[in-house]
Amino acid sequence: MVGQRPALIPDMVVEELRVGAVRDYRIQTVLEADWIERRVLQSPEEITAFAGFAELLVRRDRNRGEAAVLALAATCGGVAVLDDGPARQAAKSHGVALRPTLALICEAIRSRLLTVRVASALADALLASSYRLPMGPGGFEKWATDNNLI
Repeated sequence: MVGQRPALIPDMVVEELRVGAVRDYRIQTVLEADWIERRVLQSPEEITAFAGFAELLVRRDRNRGEAAVLALAATCGGVAVLDDGPARQAAKSHGVALRPTLALICEAIRSRLLTVRVASALADALLASSYRLPMGPGGFEKWATDNNLI
């Protein structure tokens, strides 16, 4: 879905995915994807950025992954792919480039990296995993067309 751009996920997201893979076997494919580079936040800039975003977002064990994604995007000059409302607000208020998941999927369709059929199946799989999207099962193509995204 990202074409020739690098896809990085911070170590905290990898840990969240490992936990999720126990509940849903499909998540394991993300962990095994060779086009996704895993990154440990370790430079002083990354750690400082994470601490700042964590202060804004982390409550108990929630939103650690979002804070790590924002820290990585902020320090690498990348684009954070996020859907969580508070994380999106933090990205906007701190000048971090942001792309929601559905925008990335629609961009992949326009770039011919995905077909509408595959994107629809992906949206349905996300919905089946309790992911919140602005459409119901089977509604991706209509939603994307109605919003002039494909």
